[in-house]
Amino acid sequence: MQATRSPQRIRKHWQAGLAHAEARRWTAAATAFEQASALAPDDANVWTQLADAQRRSGRTGHAIAAASRAFALDSGSPVACRLLADCLATQHRHAEAAACYEQLAPAAPRDAGFLSAHGIALFNAGRHREAIDVFFLSLAQKIDAPLVHYRLGLTFMELAMKEEACECFRTAAALDDGSIRAMALTLLVHESAQVCRWHGLADDVASLRDAIGRVPPAQGHLLSPFALVSIDASPAEQRHVAAARSQALARTVTPLPAPATPRAPGRIRIGYLSSDFYRHATAQLMADLLEQRDTTRFDVVLYCHSRDDGSELRARVLAACDRVVDVSALDNAAVAERIRHDGIDILVDLKGHTRNSRFEVLAARPAPVQVSYLGYPGTTGADFLDYVVGDPVVTPLDAAAHFSEKIAQMPWSYQPNDRQRALPPAPTRAACGLPPDALVLCCFNQTYKLIPETLDAWARILHGAPHAVLWLLAWNEPAERHLRAELLQRGIDNTRVVFAPKVSVSDHVARLRNADLFLDTWPCNAHTTASEALWAGVPVLTYRGQTFASRVAASLARATHTEDLVCDTVDAYVAKALALAGNTPALRAIQQQLHAQRLELPLFDTPATAAALEALYVRMHDRHLAGLRPDHLPAAV
Repeated sequence: MQATRSPQRIRKHWQAGLAHAEARRWTAAATAFEQASALAPDDANVWTQLADAQRRSGRTGHAIAAASRAFALDSGSPVACRLLADCLATQHRHAEAAACYEQLAPAAPRDAGFLSAHGIALFNAGRHREAIDVFFLSLAQKIDAPLVHYRLGLTFMELAMKEEACECFRTAAALDDGSIRAMALTLLVHESAQVCRWHGLADDVASLRDAIGRVPPAQGHLLSPFALVSIDASPAEQRHVAAARSQALARTVTPLPAPATPRAPGRIRIGYLSSDFYRHATAQLMADLLEQRDTTRFDVVLYCHSRDDGSELRARVLAACDRVVDVSALDNAAVAERIRHDGIDILVDLKGHTRNSRFEVLAARPAPVQVSYLGYPGTTGADFLDYVVGDPVVTPLDAAAHFSEKIAQMPWSYQPNDRQRALPPAPTRAACGLPPDALVLCCFNQTYKLIPETLDAWARILHGAPHAVLWLLAWNEPAERHLRAELLQRGIDNTRVVFAPKVSVSDHVARLRNADLFLDTWPCNAHTTASEALWAGVPVLTYRGQTFASRVAASLARATHTEDLVCDTVDAYVAKALALAGNTPALRAIQQQLHAQRLELPLFDTPATAAALEALYVRMHDRHLAGLRPDHLPAAV
């Protein structure tokens, strides 16, 4: 027994493992360290090296076991502690990862990098106030660490401390000239817009554009294409940034091999991948669509990494499908393998480049046909996405050059809706803080969609319609304060501006019935918010741009036969608002049309929407079975 555990044999396997690791031959390194661990089962260093090699070779479950053994053997090792936490985080086991740091011996050293990692573990576990304390400890050791300032800003964002977040992002951008600068400027621009703090915003946007152009391809995954949705970015710019992110993400993913045998014939199997199957706008739009599906032709599986909020909406969505696979605790490679194993014919991503996306899953190509739908208003820039579902307005075929995907058009609007949702009676105007006889112009978009030019147009409308009030969403206190000041500078007294608190969707739709006209934003339109207004019988006035996100309200107008409210210039937008403000009978006629025809309008004809989407799926599937490459699928006449 002593011979088999001789130091010479242990050293031989140890040195072999180190040599393989140096050459980045991680599978071979893991094999060598496994042999060393068998001979030295009480050596924490061996188990640590084994865990690292297993993690890098994609064997996360084995790595967790090895790292757990290493940490159990040496609870004072920051390396073993952090390695175990990182492995757990890979499987999205964030609460366990955060707990690892608390199990490190109190006397163990904790340098700035370790404290930063501890902070992000707390952040991911939802323990944001504790994360702030740990990030400050990290900065106390290294004050000029841009990534820590960036992460601190993320944490303040989660606590709705947006102005503090902006200062952190500005500091991070000032301390870095590379990818962290681009990330920080992205969120500085977004969070400044969230609080409507527009001083210097144009300069920040210009800096962001410059920083994006300096990010090397290998770090493209750090870019945020969504940030360009709400600024005046061209379709070409949006595609460039989306492609840079998608390509960088794909570099870290090994595509799955082609299936050995084709799936047996049967119903077309659709998989939906999302983290938004709870009380979220995507679920609100999808619930009735899923309930109206053709169960004889389609087998639908949800790959869900959503939080369980216990809501009725979540229960509806999950019950509407054949199966629900909880992939929350699986790493991306395991999710892709599960989708492949399940024989999914068409995988539909409902997230794109938005928060909590599992986009790397699609880079593995687990399904023969992969589709972007609903969650991200633009191109993903990914060559592993075959189609984007749109319509003749948001994705016209003459804009195909701005999409990496082939365009698949719904006949009316790409956006599904829930015709089962309630339309409660309206509360009184007095209960909403509104004057009884005023013309109520509303916009309930999130504040990041507001820009100075939009407020300029609204001020022109209010000056031309002195009997009107502006009804906005109280998204956060700093935004409300800044908006009041901005409108006052434009000559609009604060008595003409009413802020509505956040309420439930049902209460929101009820109160919307007190509005006369919805004033849309640009370059990012109202999406779900616009269809809620239309459901409540409130016409939506919009200015159509060149990007997907700036044409959504125009798409909804087409699907509610209110195309006359779609304008191609800001001046036309202002003129149309003033014309309606001065012609009450005309405005009432549009409102009455929306009320009377609600369930007959294409936007709210959910069975027809479900049938149209399924027809697109059939066309995609048939092309694949015929051995044809994806191609544009124009709206069926």
